[in-house]
Formats: sequence, structure tokens, C-alpha cells
Amino acid sequence: MDSVSLQIAIQKVKTRIIPFLFILYLSAFIDRVNLSFAAASFQKDLSLSNTAYGAGAGIFFLGYFLFEIPSNLILERTGARKWIARIMFTWAIVSAAMMFVKTPVQFFACRFMLGVAEAGFFPGMIFYLTNWFPAEHRARAISKFMLASPLATVVGSPISLAIMKYVPKLASAMQSPWLRNLKGWQWLFMIEAMPSFIFAFVVLVYLTDRIDQAHWLTGPEKEALSFQLAEEKRKAGDRHIHNIWVAFKDPRVWLLTSIYMSMNIGNYGLDFWLPKILKSFHGIDTSKPNIYNMLPYIAAAIGMVWVGNHADKTREVRYHIFIPCAISAAFMLGFAYFQGKSPYGALFCITLAAVGPRAILGPFWTLPPVFLGGSGLAASIAFINSVGNLGGYLGPQALGVLADKTKSNVPGIVVLATAILVTGILGLMVSNHHTHEAEEMAKEPVSA
Repeated sequence: MDSVSLQIAIQKVKTRIIPFLFILYLSAFIDRVNLSFAAASFQKDLSLSNTAYGAGAGIFFLGYFLFEIPSNLILERTGARKWIARIMFTWAIVSAAMMFVKTPVQFFACRFMLGVAEAGFFPGMIFYLTNWFPAEHRARAISKFMLASPLATVVGSPISLAIMKYVPKLASAMQSPWLRNLKGWQWLFMIEAMPSFIFAFVVLVYLTDRIDQAHWLTGPEKEALSFQLAEEKRKAGDRHIHNIWVAFKDPRVWLLTSIYMSMNIGNYGLDFWLPKILKSFHGIDTSKPNIYNMLPYIAAAIGMVWVGNHADKTREVRYHIFIPCAISAAFMLGFAYFQGKSPYGALFCITLAAVGPRAILGPFWTLPPVFLGGSGLAASIAFINSVGNLGGYLGPQALGVLADKTKSNVPGIVVLATAILVTGILGLMVSNHHTHEAEEMAKEPVSA
């Protein structure tokens, strides 16, 4: 095999695919979370109670959960290009339709359908990347693609606030009475849906389903990359589970699902409550809370890149899950201690506490391809993601209930710290649930 052609091919794939997928995921995540930026005015105009708002925000995950696996199986059959374009087109339409919501029932329906529309996008991206990157490059590739998750808040927050503040003022000079009367949150949903709508058509032109279709690779580069990926599959042989139902019975799939759910309990619990927690600090200038809200996500982005790179270099996963989570849990408890005593100490702790749950994502998503393949891999990635994302409902809900009962954020923060620590401990169990052959395959040096 031509090692030079292989390295050039991998570099070309990184340059062409990762930035594009990053932009797509950024667009998806902003469409998912922009409701939080519009929450105050949206609730007021629709006369929504906190309970109704929380239920509507959370019902997204129900639609996501129900349709994730079917969507990813369709992607495997039709190819990523067409199905990702379909996903982006439909979620853009549903996201824009939020501007017409007038009742709680319409709100619930739109959020549910947004989850249905987006189902399959993220696991489809992970499955797509496994078809282009050899094992030793996957953690870095996934980490860089998933940088869109923390950066969506950094980018989306100022853009969303600017849309709601300035666009209605500009619209007041328009001739159309309908446009002049649109509220800020209506403009927000309409404008932020546009990039996803446009990219749905760009995907059809830009993405390539298979290596042999990549006109941007030379013949030798295609051969070298195809050979490397085929060689990895050959070494896996019968150790890869391709049958969907056999995969769902495998304890390793359930272990990974448990890891992902506990991680999301801590991750989304912190995401949902962070702005409110920061506003409760005494001694910090909260006239610009968005600056402080960005710090944890900037730190998380840095952590994702470093941990992903280091995991690929060392070809080790267990401790790249446990150590970031253990450190994160410790800083989460540090935040609970400093809150009310030292606002800047609390801010420092909560910033570093946000790193762990996201930093492990790159190494974590390299695990399913170790023992799964084909339909078994596609369905299992979707299953892990859909069930695991239910933690996105449990975390914020637990923190909210405890805050109401105790009139303090501390008990909820302790619960989130516990969930993150459990994530790390479960990560140490990964090797115990892999067969000896699968472990050896994961450790085998990849020829260059």
C-alpha cells in the first residue's frame, strides 16, 4: 500500500469533510437551542407557564428518541448525501414554522416534529465518518466535528440576541404590515432556519457518499484509503456484529448507552441552568452575563480538541473517559462549595466542570465501530444517541425540582457531579465488556 497516498488522502478528507460537517452540526444545534434565547418573550406572548415551557422544550427529545433508529437505517441504505439533505430540509421548515405558534398545543407539536425531523442527523454523521476515517484518526475527526456543540452557544447567543433586538426595528420601516408586526422571537425562528434550508441543497452537491465517487481524490489516494478501511474490516472479521437484533442484545451496547445517558444528565443539566446560575452570583458584574456564559463552552471546545488528539495518539479510551469526568465532577463540587463564598472561584470551577462531559465525546464515539459493523453499527449508534439523549430531559428536570424544594442550586449541582462521575466510572468498565479479540483489534497499530 502507498503510505504517502494514504496520508495525503486522509488530509484531504479532513480538509474537505470536517469543516463542512461542523457547519452543518452548528446549524442544527442552533436550531435546536434557539428556543432558550427566545424563552422570556416567547413565554410572555403565548402566556406559557414554566411547566408548559419546560414540557414543550423537553418533548423535542421524545420525537428524537422515537425516530432516531429508523432514520439512521434509512441513511445506511440511501446514502448520507440524500438523507442528510432531507433531514436538513425538513428541520429547517419545522424550525421556521415555530414563528407561527400561538397556542401551547401548537408549541408542543412543533417541538415534537422538530425532534422527528432532526432524528438521525447526528448518528448519521458519526456513521458517515467511520466510512471515511481509519480507526487511528476517528477520535480527532469526531472531536473537531462536535466542536459545533459547545460553540453553538458561543456563536448563537450574540447572534440570536442581535436578531431579536435589531431586526424588528429594521422591519418597522418595511411596507408590509405583516412583517412590521412580527415579534423578535418570530424573526429569530425564521432567520436562523434559513442556513439549514440552504445547506440542504448544498449537501446534495458537496457531500460524497463513497470513496470511489470522490472526484477530489486521485486514483492512488482512493485505492490507499479504501484498502486501509477494508483491511480494518477484514481484521475485524466475524468479531463485528452486523445483525441489528444481535447488536441490541449485546451488553456492550447497553454499557455505552448508560455512559452516554449519564453524561447527558450532567451536560444538559448544566447547559439548561448555567445562565440562571450565573445571574445568581453576587460580586460579579452580570450586566453582561453572556460573556460569562461563553467561558465554559470555550473551555469545553479546547478540551474536546486536546482529549481527542491525545486519545488518538495513545490509542487508549478508558482513561480518556474516566479522567476528564473525574476532574469535571471535582470542579462541580468545588462550584457547590464556592457558590455564595467566592463568585470568581465559583465561576472558575463551573468553567472547568463543563469541560469533562464534552471532552470525552471524541474517544467515546470511537467505541461502537470496534465491535459493530454495517446495519448493526448504524442502528446501535442511533440507539445509543437516542436513549442517551433522554438524559437531556432528566438532568435539567432534576436540577429544577431540587432547586424548587431546597431553594438552592447546590443539591442539583451535586446530582450533576454524581452523574458525571458515574460516567467516568462506567468508562473504566468498557474493556471488561469487550471481547479479547475486539480489544486486540482496537490496539493493533494501523499500517501506514
